[in-house]
Amino acid sequence: MASSSKKKTTMAKMNREAAVRDKRLRKQAKKDARKLAALEPDPVETDETTEESPAEEPVGEVRSA
Repeated sequence: MASSSKKKTTMAKMNREAAVRDKRLRKQAKKDARKLAALEPDPVETDETTEESPAEEPVGEVRSA
């Protein structure tokens, strides 16, 4: 009891399916990029913020008697 007519898929459905495939590919690419970034060591950061920050350096200590 096979049907002799072809199965018809509308262009709208084909476009929706293509959009879903593209979204999945982009999502997988993001996941792969995050995994690679987690495996790489962090670049050496300079301590410029602590050298220029006046709040970190003791200017004058006040001692109470």
